[in-house]
Amino acid sequence: MPPALEVQNLIKKYKSKGFEKVAVNDVSFEVKRGEFFGFLGPNGAGKTSTISCITGTAKITSGTIKVFGYDVVEDYREARKKIGIAPQEFNIDIFAKPKDILYFVAGYFGIPKKERLDRIDQVIKDLGLESYTDRKFMELSGGYKRRVMLARAMVHDPDLLILDEPTAGVDVELRHDLWRILTELNKKGKTILLTTHYLEEAQRLCDRIGIIFNGKVVSLESKAELIKDGKSIEDHYLAQVGAKPN
Repeated sequence: MPPALEVQNLIKKYKSKGFEKVAVNDVSFEVKRGEFFGFLGPNGAGKTSTISCITGTAKITSGTIKVFGYDVVEDYREARKKIGIAPQEFNIDIFAKPKDILYFVAGYFGIPKKERLDRIDQVIKDLGLESYTDRKFMELSGGYKRRVMLARAMVHDPDLLILDEPTAGVDVELRHDLWRILTELNKKGKTILLTTHYLEEAQRLCDRIGIIFNGKVVSLESKAELIKDGKSIEDHYLAQVGAKPN
């Protein structure tokens, strides 16, 4: 049985005005089925480029990516159905209402109308959005905007959730609430790939953590292995990216 995500020898280069930048340099890793995987690194390390290659929004320079055995290039349609993506940016119609956003996305993935409405109702209930479905996205607080982004990622019931900074700009109370929601989703069998700059978040949620720096994976360990010597994920992270704690 193939893993949820398999990235092999991924290289992603960008060219602009005769200049070539290697954003991802021969990266390989796997995410197991049902795993909560943390993908960490500073800004510009290659996280977003890797995710863009996984989801098909960026062209792979070389290497292969498979999602539950489906090649993201050769079997793009099947691979994309398996993925739900909640990006850091609010790439959404800010004047639309959450219920309409979810209806459109469910239709995009070909879910029949009756099943679509049932699925939307369930996602809204799971994320506590009942009181917000008829309000414009722009009118919601930061925390509830993040919930709508997560709902959009979940509405077609994907097997792999990719969450890019899902709690950025969220207050402490709502952050803990989102942690609870994500933990419950993982317990129900969802595979989750999380990027975050909140290292406490990674330590709390993730089973295994990969760290990318300057386009290369510099660490790939279980959380238990990383903290067995009494150090925190933050200590390990800072050491891997060449920084020192105050």
